[in-house]
Amino acid sequence: MAAEMIPLDGGPSRKLPKTDNSSSLHNKATVLYIGRIPHGFYEEEMLGFFEQFGTVKRLKICRNKKTGKSKHYGFVEFEYPEVARIVADSMHNYLMFEHILQVHLIPTDRVHPKLWKGVNNRQKPPVDFVKIQMIKHNKDRTLEEQQKLLKTIFKRDRKRRSKIAAAGIDYECPDIVRTVASIVFVLRVPSSHCQRRLGSRIANLGVLSLRCEIQWEYYGVSLKTV
Repeated sequence: MAAEMIPLDGGPSRKLPKTDNSSSLHNKATVLYIGRIPHGFYEEEMLGFFEQFGTVKRLKICRNKKTGKSKHYGFVEFEYPEVARIVADSMHNYLMFEHILQVHLIPTDRVHPKLWKGVNNRQKPPVDFVKIQMIKHNKDRTLEEQQKLLKTIFKRDRKRRSKIAAAGIDYECPDIVRTVASIVFVLRVPSSHCQRRLGSRIANLGVLSLRCEIQWEYYGVSLKTV
C-alpha cells in the first residue's frame, strides 16, 4: 500500500507514485540464463560467440557431476547491463543447430549466491561406465570368485522361480548351467586367422560355467579351463 503525503501548504492528502524496484533491478541485471544449448556448443564455443557483443566476465554450463555431460542450460555474466539486455533481446528464440535458444535476464536479487561456485574448476571428462562394467565383467577370476559368482546367480534364480510360482504361473525355467566340464586345450596356432577360428569353436561349445585362461605366445596359444 502506497504511503500518503500531507502537503505543506495544506489541502487534501495525495498518494505517492509507486517506485518499481523490480524494473530498476532488471535494468541492472548482467547475468543471463541460456536454455536449450545444443550439443557441441560448450564453454569455449560460447565464450567465442558471446564475446562479439561485449566483455564476458563469467560463463558456466551446468553439467552432470558423474558423467560430465552438459545439461543443456547455463549462465553468462557480462560486464555491462546494457550489453546483457542487447544479448537477451537479440538471442532469445535464436535458432542454433536445430535448437531454439531461450535467453532471459536474471534480476540481481534472484542470482543465487552459489551460482558461480567452482566455475573456474576444470570439469572432469565424461566417464565411460560401459567400459568400466566391461572390464569388471571380463576380469580374470579365481576359483573362489567363480564359485561366489555362481552362488549369487543361483540365489537370484531361486528367488525368480519362487516369485513365478507365487504368481500362479506354470512355467518351467531353463537351467542356467547345462554342463560343467573340465577340459584342457594345448594347441599350436600358426596364424591369427586360426586363432579367430579357435575362439569361435570354443564359443560354440555351450558350456556356460567354463572358465578359460588364455596365454598368447609367439607361436601359438595355450588354453586352460578351470
